[in-house]
Amino acid sequence: MPRSRNPHSATTPYPRRWKALGVLALSLFVVTVGNTILNVGLPTIRNELGASASQLQWIVDGYLLVFAGLLLTAGSLGDRFGRRRALVTGLLVFGAGSLAATLSDSSATLIASRALMGLGAAGIMPTTLSILTNIFPAHERPKAIAIWAAVSGVGIAVGPITGGYLLEHFSWHSLFLVNLPIVAVALVGAAVLVPESRDPAAPKLDLPGAGLSIAALTTIVWAVIEAPERGWGSSVILAAFALGLSALAAFIAWERHTPQPMIDVTVFRNLRFSAASLSITFVFFALMGVLFFITTYMQAVLGYSALGTGLRVLPVAFGMVMASRASVKLVGKVGTKVIVAGGLATVALALSLYTQLDVDTAYGYFATAMFLMGAGMGLAMAPATEAIMGALPKAKAGVGSAMNDVVREVGGTLGVAVLGSVLNSRFASGMSGSVDGLAPEQAHLAGDSVGAAHEVASHLDVSTAQSLISAADQAFVDAMATTAGLAAAVALVGALIAVAFLPARAGAKDLTRTAMPEPVAA
Repeated sequence: MPRSRNPHSATTPYPRRWKALGVLALSLFVVTVGNTILNVGLPTIRNELGASASQLQWIVDGYLLVFAGLLLTAGSLGDRFGRRRALVTGLLVFGAGSLAATLSDSSATLIASRALMGLGAAGIMPTTLSILTNIFPAHERPKAIAIWAAVSGVGIAVGPITGGYLLEHFSWHSLFLVNLPIVAVALVGAAVLVPESRDPAAPKLDLPGAGLSIAALTTIVWAVIEAPERGWGSSVILAAFALGLSALAAFIAWERHTPQPMIDVTVFRNLRFSAASLSITFVFFALMGVLFFITTYMQAVLGYSALGTGLRVLPVAFGMVMASRASVKLVGKVGTKVIVAGGLATVALALSLYTQLDVDTAYGYFATAMFLMGAGMGLAMAPATEAIMGALPKAKAGVGSAMNDVVREVGGTLGVAVLGSVLNSRFASGMSGSVDGLAPEQAHLAGDSVGAAHEVASHLDVSTAQSLISAADQAFVDAMATTAGLAAAVALVGALIAVAFLPARAGAKDLTRTAMPEPVAA
């Protein structure tokens, strides 16, 4: 593949940057959709492959574990060897994983294929933001990042819709096959429109740092994934957290003393960087945790189909796109602190509305809550992302982007694990008096989830079935209210952190770093 020759300079930005942004957005879109599209297909995959509950979990989490564990290393490799090269490699690997998943005929091969997709996604996602940072001048970058953030949110919302449509018309294999034409278009676009760039200092690879970061992130994410099943206080989970945190401490110590670190960890002293990172963590904690129970609520309690559920989640995407676009002008008027804090407060408000949902809530109320949640996320995410990228020199854009993605993934994983644990525990408690009289196995299943309770009810007489379904629906709604209240509290804490620690605007040092041009390798 030919290398671009000086597509931009200190005075002239890359002329095809907005077209290149389209390629970057498409690459990001296939990653986000490729993950969320799977959720609606899990029941079908379970039935056709005979997958156990554990296997279903790892079909989802195998992707997440590889993705999160390799993000920092992939970002660093992109800075060192070329960001377009990393993007193209990531797309090729992601496409290969999607093809392997399409052809899978067992749970084991599907889990391995999903892990391969996670490897490709680790190369794609941080690279899209690092390339964006390098091809857009400082005054255009907030608008470009707002578009990038909006695409990320739209992908999360569009995934379930696409998945529902495909499952109604094709087999579950189509959930992965649909990635291939998107990857093909993105590859052509990357070759034609995306310039090559890299860290001009060409530092040596920080192999110890890479190894420690992979060990830390993989172990911590594994512990978060497994904690709800094994118990947060189990010896295995506590040992995993201890090992992961020890590896993280060793990574920080190594990075502080090695001459050419993967990431300058002193950047965390920059309040703009640290507070923005925490804000994104809280945003995704709330988002992914809420999506975890909202889709179940809409399908199991309200009775919508997979496609109908996906369509009814669209207000989240609308709110995010509108707010992301507005955030650029709003930040220019009142500063980053107010907008990020206001966005998180709006998320908290939306989540407080979720606490009032019932077994027969009108969709208009529900849609309003979802729109507000999307708007709050759009307000907070784009300025926080720009703050993270602006706090680092452009030469380290790959690692900076990877840091942005790490906090997103860790926040989202924690949201699903923590809020999912609260939801399951509260549901089981609410069902404790409603399964008396059932066979032990039926009682266990009915107390496990609302979907399982409905399945058990289908094998009972009409009167008992109606009583069990009514109890399960109410127990789930009550559990959801408790969980949404906790998520709202977390989002509010995030807003307070932004108020306390996030600077109103970039400091002079940040602006210097952001505006500093980087030579593009010929």
